[in-house]
Formats: sequence, C-alpha cells, structure tokens
Amino acid sequence: MFVDRNEELAFLEGLFTRQQPGTAQLALVYGRRRVGKTELLLHWARNSGVTFTYWAALRETADLQRKGLFAQILGVGEDSAPIHRSWPAMWKAIADLIQDKLHILILDELPYAADSDPAMLSALQHAWDQLFQNSRMVIVLCGSHVRVMETLLSRQSPLFGRMTAQWHLGPLPFSSLREFYPAWKPEERVAAYAIAGGIPAYLRWMDASRSLTENIRDVILNPGGMFLAEPAFLLYDEVREPKHYLAILKAVGAGCHTLTEISDWSFIPRTSVNVYLNTLQELRLIERQLPATLRPGERARSRAGRYHLSDPYFRFYFHFIAPFQEDKLDEPDEILQRIQANLRAFVGATAFEDLARQWVIQQGKAGRLPFVPQAIGSHWSSRVQVDVVSVNWNSRDILLGECKWGVEKVDRQVIRDLLETKTPLVLRDLPEMGEGWKIHHFAFARQGFTPAAKEEMKAAGGMLVDLSMMDELLGK
Repeated sequence: MFVDRNEELAFLEGLFTRQQPGTAQLALVYGRRRVGKTELLLHWARNSGVTFTYWAALRETADLQRKGLFAQILGVGEDSAPIHRSWPAMWKAIADLIQDKLHILILDELPYAADSDPAMLSALQHAWDQLFQNSRMVIVLCGSHVRVMETLLSRQSPLFGRMTAQWHLGPLPFSSLREFYPAWKPEERVAAYAIAGGIPAYLRWMDASRSLTENIRDVILNPGGMFLAEPAFLLYDEVREPKHYLAILKAVGAGCHTLTEISDWSFIPRTSVNVYLNTLQELRLIERQLPATLRPGERARSRAGRYHLSDPYFRFYFHFIAPFQEDKLDEPDEILQRIQANLRAFVGATAFEDLARQWVIQQGKAGRLPFVPQAIGSHWSSRVQVDVVSVNWNSRDILLGECKWGVEKVDRQVIRDLLETKTPLVLRDLPEMGEGWKIHHFAFARQGFTPAAKEEMKAAGGMLVDLSMMDELLGK
C-alpha cells in the first residue's frame, strides 16, 4: 500500500523539468531505515513512463557490486553480465550503453558500495563530471545511514558541489493513519501514532483488523516479531559500540532528560555522554529541546535543554519494554498490564501534545491565529510548565495551551489554573517580566469541555479544541 508522499513525488517529478545546472540531475534521497525510501522511489519510477534501473548495493565485494549493477542496466541475470574491474570502466560502459536517452538510475544503499571500495565515490564524481552531467540521466543516490548520506554534501566528499537536488524523507503525517486503520476511532489512531509514529513499516506491521490492545499484545510483544528486535537492529546498523548508546536511550526512556541525570543513570561520564548524545541526535533518535520562550539569541548558549527520544517507537519501547528486556520478555502479560495502566498518560504526554502543536502550526499557516507564530514548542522553568507555547517576538504575542488526554470532560478548574496560575508564572520568565505581551489562551482535550469550562474560556477570549476538531484538520 502506497500512502501519501505527494510533496515527495512532486519533488521527484520536478527532476525531469529542471534545467539548472543542466538537464541531467544528481539527486540525494535519504532517511532513516523503514521510512519508505525504496517504496517511494520505485513508485515514482514505475509511474514516470521513463526507463529506469534500480540497484541496491549489498555487503559484498566491489567486483560483485559492479557486476550486479551492470546486470540491472542490461536487464539480464548476473551470470550473463560482464565483469568490470574498476568503477571508472563500468561508468564508461553505462554511459556508452545509455548514450543520450532519458534514463533514471537509482543507486540504493550507497554506503555499502562506498564501504567495499573507498574509490567508488571518486569514480562516480569523475563519471558525473566527464560522462553524465551533460546527458539526460537522472541519478538518484539513496541510503539509510543518515550520517553517511549527509557527509556526501560536505566539503570532504568527492561529490561536494555536484548534487543538484536533495530530500530528507521523514515519517508520514498523522493523516496517513486513516488509510492504514480506516475502522479505528480517532483516539485509537492517536495512540497508534504515539507508538509507531509515521514510520510506514511499523504501521504495516500492525493488523488493522484487530484492536490496538490486541496489536500490542500479539504483534508488538510477540517474542518472534520485528518490533522487539527493532531498536537493537537499528543501532547495530548505525554504530559500532551499541551498548553505550542503548544505555543512554534507556536512561532517557526512564525519564532522565539532563546530562547529569543521563550520566548518573547510565554510569557513563558526562564528557562521553555528550559525544554519544551528539551521535544519537545526528541519527535523529534523540533531540535536545529548549523552551519556546527562549529568545533566539539565547538558544545557542542556553543550559535549559532537555534530551528526549524523538522517534515515537523508541519512546514507547524504552519506556515500557526495555525495563523488562533482561528477564521479562517471556512474560508478555506482565508487560501488557503495565502498558495498559500507563498508556493513557504516555499518549497524552507525547502524541497528543505533539498533535496539538501541529494543529497550532497548521492554523498559523492558514492565517487563523491572532498572530504569526515564530516559535512553537512548550515552556518549562523551575516555576511552571506549559504544554503548548507559540511566540512571535516582533509583535510580542504568546499562545499558551494546556493539553488533557483524560477520559472525562475538562472542567473549569483546569481553565482557571491556566489563566490564573500558570500564565503569571510564564510571564515572569519572559523578558521584562512579560510587560506589554498579548496572551492568547488555548486548551486541547480528548473528550471536550464542561459547560462551565467553556464559559470560563469564553470570558477570557480563549479557544477550546477537542479531539474531533484536531482530527478534522490534521486527519485530512
């Protein structure tokens, strides 16, 4: 099932019509494993009407890699393909074969080819300069090793300055979950989003014909399934010493968000923790968050940063499953009970707050907010924490939003707490104690609001947003 990806397909289609720097294109498409890169590129190529060649490098010798690639170009079995003893010789043979025809060449898992022969990238650079850049070739370089793929854009790379286009493929949006789980209720889709995010492979691994609870018990906690092996598999594929990275991920999953907390929990010195955290950020598995109320000039030197797991499944796994990893995975009922007891709070603190911020972003883009947001996130200090915060530093506008994922309607006291307690404390954390700032209040709730809560917010000129309103906007 191919879902969404309209922006990405438009980007790829545009490669055929670009005239700068020439008709030939050398594009980079990369993203974490399981995000759907190969499926996207094959869907685009098959529907383009253009002759294409798809080749995925394997962990094998350079001779075998060249033999496999040339076999794909010829459309024959590998046994029938000639052997080229060098990459320059093979690129010359490909150029002679394709000549000036419009042709898509997709080179997938490129880091495996570069590992087998370090001269591969230099040979590709020379081939681009001498053979392809004045042709009609559309060459797409693809790979899952995010750090390696991003180095192709650096000055140290032989391909520096040659790329004509690039696209980092991210997860699918929340709206895509409607197509994966058409019969599920909005709250079930939000919970699934908290567990699997927008990673297509994870969404396909779950069974749409079964309930979310059944999926957690029989699919995610299945000892022989893919979900339990996934975090270690991803790390072993990206780093050489995964045990230290696993320890840090477990620490963050257990609720440690500062350098000191992570270091103390994992028994790794702070200096080393910093190095591992930087790598995990490059892999987009961890992110360092800062309060949205920090002025732009203060963000780079602020010590208020907190580290969070940025991948939803990693958040779920290291919060609920990793603590039992050593001796309890053969007792899934005990883990399931813990998940059932704590899932509502987990969904509220992760996916629902994230979707509320996405709702604010979309409303801002549509011009339906009182101001244009410049920063969106949350706020925390020693005094107060607010779930959803958006700021415009020029107009001195700030949006303060409270999120509630409870099973009951939000009552008046929650609104009063936001208006009378949290707001003054946030203002104390703003420049000049918030003097002259315009405050806009919002509340987001799964089950909606009591009449008294609606009356309280209406009197304050704020806005109430329930799950159906969020699903209407974000679920399209």
